Amino acid sequence: MPPIQPTYHSRIFRDFKEIEESNHRRIIHFYEGQEGQIRGLDFEEYFELLMAYVNGLFEVGYHQKHLLMVEVAIGEVIAQNVRLYKGEDVLERLLFRKAASHYRCLQYDACDHTLKELVRINPFHTDAAAFLKKCLRRKEPRFVQHAKALSIAAFLVAALVIAFEVLLVRPFYEVYAKDVELSRNGVFALGCLSLIGGLLIHRWRVSQKVEAFVRRARAAKGA
Repeated sequence: MPPIQPTYHSRIFRDFKEIEESNHRRIIHFYEGQEGQIRGLDFEEYFELLMAYVNGLFEVGYHQKHLLMVEVAIGEVIAQNVRLYKGEDVLERLLFRKAASHYRCLQYDACDHTLKELVRINPFHTDAAAFLKKCLRRKEPRFVQHAKALSIAAFLVAALVIAFEVLLVRPFYEVYAKDVELSRNGVFALGCLSLIGGLLIHRWRVSQKVEAFVRRARAAKGA
């Protein structure tokens, strides 16, 4: 039986492995300081450093830079047909975190697009479906904006009625105080109903839209 040959690792890779996985800032600094040499490593070493760097950018909140580098990682995953990394589907993880970075950068259209891409790949990714609902709720349609505008107007009118009631009606026209109070409460209630109703309808529509999309994705997969 021939002797087992130990796997050789480059000096850069050995130096990288001395850094704790949780020390994201040091990983980022190491990668950016050695990027030229890292790109020349064997794929296995290069990919591990790239993934650690991309993960570090996300963890410390460098989301704009993460969005640039996660595209590089996704490209490598697709080109090299990498399915699993550290026991999980690497493409799904990258897409999910890409969507999260878009969300945190307030790029809701891009977040929506990325999550739909992920759901098409895995229609049973429940976290992606839930995140898609959250993203779409942020993309308020015009009727929600109108409902909010109506509620603000109603609250302002209610405030004016209160001022009118306190300064004029109760001191001088107490007989009309009950009617003014009822009108003030009615206007305030209208504002509340407009706001809450608009948000609830939007939330329901989003839920229906996402669930229908997931069903279509599952049907396309034959699931």
